[in-house]
Amino acid sequence: MSPPPGRKSHEGADISDTDSEDEPKLPLNQFYPYIRCALCCGFLIDATTITECLHTFCKGCIVKNFFYSNRCPTCSIVVHQTQPLYNIRPDRQLQDIVYKMVPFLEELEREQMTNFYKERGLEVPKPVMVSPAPVVVRKQKKETVSQSIFTIPPELDVSLMLEFVGAEEGINNYKPLERRYVRVSGEATVRHVELFIRRKMELSPACQVDVVCGDHLLDHYQSLKDIQNSVGEEALQDGLLVLHFGLVLPSES
Repeated sequence: MSPPPGRKSHEGADISDTDSEDEPKLPLNQFYPYIRCALCCGFLIDATTITECLHTFCKGCIVKNFFYSNRCPTCSIVVHQTQPLYNIRPDRQLQDIVYKMVPFLEELEREQMTNFYKERGLEVPKPVMVSPAPVVVRKQKKETVSQSIFTIPPELDVSLMLEFVGAEEGINNYKPLERRYVRVSGEATVRHVELFIRRKMELSPACQVDVVCGDHLLDHYQSLKDIQNSVGEEALQDGLLVLHFGLVLPSES
């Protein structure tokens, strides 16, 4: 026999669906594990889910994370051996829920984005309108869906070609760099490139990586966008920013 309308079961949850005033109201912080990003600890912005494990992060956070690692930051599963960005998807439904649960978050995010582009003299991108496609269209595009997942996010706006020029005598047992061509964010620095090379070639901490563009030995703090803009066409080859790197032993002071 079911309890009368408006009464609560022994678990304490209201089981009545006839009176909305009797519905339990929970504080927002109880939902934090589901609507906040584990990387930045802020509310999800451009919620993006890893298809291998279904953990969700801000798009910007997970893209940056995959520059250093191919594992999920939450469960450490290998997302993809070489291209983890292939296995992430936008979660628009969850993002809509976050915006509805957190007042003014969407407004604030749109305002910050607008200011970001205006301060740099760039055209403010128009909001993306997503409308459900008819069933017929889905059937027609069924074969192309698998291809669309390999599109590279617009954040990765610099294409690199990494040319290995050799190792100093005394440096042995390093792996060859199998991936010479990489797409990364223009905000990434030479230090990020060095960390990528170190990880892929399994270099010893005692080994120093010198990165050169043209005739210039690059500093760790320089961003790839700045390098591309300052060096110009000399550093480009078929649209790729060419960086040469060598392995040397640190000088003894």
